[in-house]
Amino acid sequence: MHTKMVQVLWGCLLLCNLYISSAKTIYPGIKARATKRALDYGVQAGMEIIEKMVKERNISDLKGSESLEFLKIDYVNYNFTNIKITAFSFPNTSLAFVPGVGIRALTNHGTANISTDWDIKSPLFQDTGGADLFLSEVYFTGILILSRNSFGHPVLKLQDCYAQVSHADVSFSGEFSVLYNSFAEPMEKPILKNLNEMLCPIIIHEVEALNANLSMLKVLTKIDNYTLLDYSLISSPEITENYIELNLKGVFYPQENLADPPFPSVPFVLPERSDSMLYIGISKYFFKSASYAYFTAGAFSVTLTTKEISNHLIQNSQGLGNVLSRIAELYILSQPFMVRVMATEPPVINLLPGNFTLDIPASIMILTQSKNSTAETIVSMDFVASTSVGLVILGQRLICSLSLNRFRLSLPESNRSNIEVLRFENILSSILHFGVLPLANAKLQQGLPLPKPHKISLVNSDIEVLEDFLLISTDLKYETSLKQQPSFHGWEGLNLMSGRWRGKPAP
Repeated sequence: MHTKMVQVLWGCLLLCNLYISSAKTIYPGIKARATKRALDYGVQAGMEIIEKMVKERNISDLKGSESLEFLKIDYVNYNFTNIKITAFSFPNTSLAFVPGVGIRALTNHGTANISTDWDIKSPLFQDTGGADLFLSEVYFTGILILSRNSFGHPVLKLQDCYAQVSHADVSFSGEFSVLYNSFAEPMEKPILKNLNEMLCPIIIHEVEALNANLSMLKVLTKIDNYTLLDYSLISSPEITENYIELNLKGVFYPQENLADPPFPSVPFVLPERSDSMLYIGISKYFFKSASYAYFTAGAFSVTLTTKEISNHLIQNSQGLGNVLSRIAELYILSQPFMVRVMATEPPVINLLPGNFTLDIPASIMILTQSKNSTAETIVSMDFVASTSVGLVILGQRLICSLSLNRFRLSLPESNRSNIEVLRFENILSSILHFGVLPLANAKLQQGLPLPKPHKISLVNSDIEVLEDFLLISTDLKYETSLKQQPSFHGWEGLNLMSGRWRGKPAP
């Protein structure tokens, strides 16, 4: 009996754990999908980046010792210093997705011109000078693996690296260059041997240096004085034959509370498209978390004085006069008054095909305050404002704007006959339409930063509202002279250039 009871208890615990595990499943708030078109453009833009990097690269000295049997010299110690790549060409370079693994890079028939200083020592002589090295038939292949660490940062790893230079031609310059060039060919073999041994370790080291930068990437960033936004990876990327897809947490938090919102994230699937380089899906959960975070942080509350109402209302003296005269008709106001609007619950997000709306449950109060007295409420009532959300990408940010669709007071049926209160419906609707929404839209102009790599601009962008998520379709453009943007907000501030390429340690 006791054994059976223990088995039952263990079974219950197992079921409980399974339930808890399934209940805690986290789905992304943002999906970013790069297509083959992005890879093809990446080859073009990547060559520009690599050209800049390699020309600034300080290559380690190359040292060695060889015997020259045909000259009866037991050894010649050589040392190549100040090695600089002055030109290179990789005409046959490609990137391809390897499903479930990573991105394969392949280049062949590459060439490079290298200048260097040298010195040699042997039992018979020693000398210094300069040399030019021409490398041809350069071949490289490797698979770049992209995963995530425990903090949600992307992690890169180079797998199956193979690099080979087939030919090296050395041309010496200096006082005895004719002599040295006569036995340059025997030296080319050891140079090639050492160079081929160095290439993959150098490339792997650069990938590791890039990881050091990735590990410092801000995946939790301050948006404003109210909220933080989490852009961390929640899983390793999904890689198919046609695309790579990143799953980002995409959730807002109030600045003082990093607890997840009290509602679950839900799955969504990007449509199978390939016309654009990049597709970004922004889920309803992303916007719901923003609504909840801003509400919790107290952002949805505004108090306007008479002067501020005049400033924020549309500059239409007749419209403003009508609003104020209607208030005066209802209440003889000999003292200044204020309008206070505040959300009573988080705004409700609705995403339907072609339609993005926001329903705002709120209360509105009109108060008067004479000198040396506390504020007195003239009228207070609840309402729901239904707004349409307009969307546009400006710069590299998603800008939202609100326009009032309808406004309805939440009054008991017994009070609907009160004509004095009903007349306020139009008055308060005007205040919302001409005063509060323009103020809100001015704040919304700062927009939401979109995740993108450093120095990459979004171009030819289009936005669609689909069932429970937005879809942004966009191409990419590498900007060599793009001005430094403020620290991201996502991946914008990521420095893709390792410090070693600039001749100093990576930060």
